[in-house]
Amino acid sequence: MTAVAGPPRRFRFGVIHEDPQLPARWVSHLRRIEDLGFSTFLIRDHFVPDFFGDQPAPLVSLASAAGATSRLRLGTMVLAVDYRHPAMLAKEAATLDLLSGGRLELGLGAGWLRREYESVGVPFESAGIRIERLEETVKILEGLFGSGPFSFAGKHYTVTGLDGYPKPAPRPRPPRQVCQRSALAHPKARAGSAADTAPPQTTSQPTAASADKEDTHTGQLVPACRQGPRRGRRA
Repeated sequence: MTAVAGPPRRFRFGVIHEDPQLPARWVSHLRRIEDLGFSTFLIRDHFVPDFFGDQPAPLVSLASAAGATSRLRLGTMVLAVDYRHPAMLAKEAATLDLLSGGRLELGLGAGWLRREYESVGVPFESAGIRIERLEETVKILEGLFGSGPFSFAGKHYTVTGLDGYPKPAPRPRPPRQVCQRSALAHPKARAGSAADTAPPQTTSQPTAASADKEDTHTGQLVPACRQGPRRGRRA
């Protein structure tokens, strides 16, 4: 086995929200997670149930979690960029990060669940196109989180002279995870290099129904974001 060069990196434990809680138990559930010493509370971004079950809206739920806790970090695992325009995502993410005292860990993905796209009439493009949109989203978030007006003209998105408001809590930006399924098999798999942290590893097991075939060019489902942390930094 070949050793990976570089300084040691921190290893953290988090909780992925896959057990719907009644409103009366929501706050106590979150505070117990924090009291047990977990680092991060993560929510998936899906509007159809799969092996992970029904999921609440991630950003709204994390805003509620921020008000119920004081140290627990708040993560998205991961936001599919096709479901939100990058400018609106920048505003929502920066607001959550600012109001939570800088606790947001922003996970971004290219989208993978074909059935979810088809259920609401969103075109399920090839992996290459979805990854292009992911890359453009990362660039737009960087620009809108920075100071001054920002412009961007890409293949899929255009932003003209927009000064993002609010800005994230003081630091360059929220720590970021970038994940794209099947991307290792695709020549456009570059977005993983923009990641700051390694993606969460989960014990959740997909069912056969969840293994949607993405397209004939991408092969098996592979989390390409494994490549990112070697070039990034730990949060």
